[in-house]
This record gives sequence, C-alpha cells and structure tokens, in this order.
Amino acid sequence: MTSPYPDSRKNTLWESNVTTGKVFDVQRYAVHDGPGIRTLIFLMGCPLRCLWCQNPEGWTMQPVLLHYSSRCTGCGECAPACPNGAVDVGETGDVRTDHSRCTGCGQCVSACPEGARAVAGKEITVAMTMHEIRKDMPFYTRSGGGVTLSGGEPCMQPDFAADVLSSCKGEFIHTAVETSGYADTQSLLKVLQHADRVLYDIKHMDTREHERLTGVGNETILKNARYISNTDVEIVIRIPLIPGYNDSPSNMEATARFVKSLDSVIRVDVLPYHSMARSKYDALGIEYPLSGVLPPDEETVNHTVSIIRSQGLNVSVEGLVG
Repeated sequence: MTSPYPDSRKNTLWESNVTTGKVFDVQRYAVHDGPGIRTLIFLMGCPLRCLWCQNPEGWTMQPVLLHYSSRCTGCGECAPACPNGAVDVGETGDVRTDHSRCTGCGQCVSACPEGARAVAGKEITVAMTMHEIRKDMPFYTRSGGGVTLSGGEPCMQPDFAADVLSSCKGEFIHTAVETSGYADTQSLLKVLQHADRVLYDIKHMDTREHERLTGVGNETILKNARYISNTDVEIVIRIPLIPGYNDSPSNMEATARFVKSLDSVIRVDVLPYHSMARSKYDALGIEYPLSGVLPPDEETVNHTVSIIRSQGLNVSVEGLVG
C-alpha cells in the first residue's frame, strides 16, 4: 500500500535536533492517555474553544500568567516587579492583573514569596524535550507505556510534534497523539506518521451544535477521521460527555454510527464531565462557561455506553474531562 503520509526528513541525529516548540506543561505517570505509564507533553495553541476545556492556559501560542488568589497574601511584591505595569495592588491588598498588558515575562512570579503566581508556556528544543522524556524510560519498559503529545492541539506545531515523535520512535518509545482532528490534513498526517496511536475527539455530530460548543464546525474533523481510518495508526475515539450539551441519545446514536463506519478504531472512550479545571479559569481571570453544570449521573453514563456498545464497539469509561 502506498503511504498516505507526506514526505518528511528522517531525523537520525536526535541529540542535535534544534527544532523548537512551545510547551505549557509536562505531566508524568499518566495512565489515561495511552497504554501503560506515560509522559504527557502539552503543546501550546488550540483553534477550538470548547466550553468544557480543561487546559485554557494552552489556548494561545504565547506564555500566560496564572494568579492563584488563595495563596496570595497581598504583600504587593509583584507590582513593582512587573516591567509593563500590568499588576496593581489595591488598598485592601487585592491584587489585580491586566492580562492585556501582561507579556508572561515571569518577573512577578520570581518576586512572589508565596508561589501565588505562575507562567504557563515556554519554548524548548526537541533535544530538551527528549532529555525530559528519557527520565521516565524505566516506567515505559515496565508498563508498556510511552509518550503522548497533548495540548492545546499538537497539530498546530506539526514540525515540532513530528520531530519529537520521530525521536521517540528512534529510541523504541511507544507514541500517541491527542487531537481534536481540526487541522490541515497534511499537518495531521505529518504528525501521525510517527504515532502508534491517535486519541481522536468526537464532540458532536451536528456541525451547528459543534460550532456553538467549540467555536468551529465539525466538517474538517469528520473528514480527517475518515482519512486516517485508512492508515495503519490505531484509533481511540474519545467522546466527552457533557450533560445538557452533547449527551442526548440521538447525538450518541449518530456518533456511534459514524465511529462504526471507520476502520482501525480499537476502542471508544467516554469521558464524563467534571469541573476540576475551574481553578485555572479563575487564575487566568476568565469566566468559567459551565458554572452550575454537574457531572453526569451513573444512569446517563451507563445509557451512553449501551448506545455505543449497541453498534458492536468496544467501550470504556476513561479519565474525566473538565
């Protein structure tokens, strides 16, 4: 079979690779994002704005400041440290940050004695990324784990993502990619040519509802799902279960029928909603869009699983989405 993947250079000099990317977090010992114990690399930038997004600090390609008010004592050390005048301390000790003036330089973070401020996002090379990954290799060997690229959306940085995954494959590390599928097809394929598994989100089958919930329609996502189902990469479909938004039986039935039409799908993961990410929104000064929404009850989760399973699909209830 002719490879559907675009040409890309072979990366054999992993240590000298100077391709850079923007990352906002590295999570170790993850167990819900591919087989075994894994290292998650969170890449910056995402074209979607899902109402339930658990990583709002990864929306942009620029570093962002988080202020955890519960740790703040109002000492005021942060304000004079900011070179852009983005931080102001009121008479009562309340600290306000003008995010439109903040550049994420981190000066206020260094000045804060209580650890109430943090910057998410930095630029690193592939070699630096591999240095961090190698620290966890004993866990991969024992558990059958590996590396998963998440985000954000990894396909917004296709060169960096592809080079990290290529370097991992060169060291016999299992690779996976979490993606919304909303990407240029060639960029998606460039990344996935080095992936053993793709964790692919299907959020809603109605494109208008999809746009209301995420900011974009689903045509590109469904098209790319069909395309990659003809490749050799293993596909795990992920369905976030958001009460009152995408949990109707009709939507789940439509989703299950679509997934059934795809090749290479090894499992469907249902991800019940939770609101654990709300503290991030508060720290970023962003209003949390799903205030008052409760996690789905057991009956709803079980009914969703039964609908998907009725299509002959392998289903599990995995790590929660927030």
